[in-house]
Amino acid sequence: MNMSILGSGWLGLPLAKELINLGHTIHLSTRSGDKLNVLSDMPSSTAYLIDIDNLSNEIQDFLAAEILIINITSKNKDGFAKLIKQIETSAIKNVLFISSSSVYRSVNAVVTEDDGMESSDSLLYQIEQMFMSNTYFKTTILRLSGLIGYSRHPGYFFKNGKVVQQPDAPVNLIHRDDCIGIITAIIKQAAWGDVFNGCAISHPTKREFYSYARDLLNSPHPEYSNESDSDMYKIVSSNKLINHLGYQFIHPDVMAVTFDPI
Repeated sequence: MNMSILGSGWLGLPLAKELINLGHTIHLSTRSGDKLNVLSDMPSSTAYLIDIDNLSNEIQDFLAAEILIINITSKNKDGFAKLIKQIETSAIKNVLFISSSSVYRSVNAVVTEDDGMESSDSLLYQIEQMFMSNTYFKTTILRLSGLIGYSRHPGYFFKNGKVVQQPDAPVNLIHRDDCIGIITAIIKQAAWGDVFNGCAISHPTKREFYSYARDLLNSPHPEYSNESDSDMYKIVSSNKLINHLGYQFIHPDVMAVTFDPI
């Protein structure tokens, strides 16, 4: 199957390699001319220079695929609106939009995809709705929690004296291996037109988790805030993903994760 991946960073590039290993042909994008040369050497793929804030004539060639995976950090609604217009006239049938569980409000409870706890003020949530409401293609939203794994070692998140706020609030994190596993599961099962959370099953406190992460580096624990603000939290549930797709997490317990540099 032909697929296009918008964004070739920490998640997009290893995702592309996995999909190629599964036999798919990939169109991969970057905004960097230097990186374009590196991507051009990947087998079973074609690299494109794409910036949704300044779309070029290359966009239709990039969109010559059945599936588009959007994996960029932009929150520019105008840029996404222009991209959607291009998708409408392309061969794309299904879109997988990689979003974030940050769209949920902190409601001091477990949040799921169907309980209406999203913040209407969130630009990311508004962009999600732009895609979900479009009738030219089907969109699935994947809301990932905090990304960890490999070079994203959480032991480095709070270095140089940065204070950890809300130290007794639970963490919502997911390993890159599971991000890729969930994306491939959605594609394999053609789970289009839906919304899924992607978050590890365990939710230790920030104090527990970041102390553990610093221990892995043999480094002192970070400084934790003394303010009593731990009641502002949310726990992101992945039960829908587990129940609907039968997904089994590779790293369900974030307190058991080790971190490789690659």
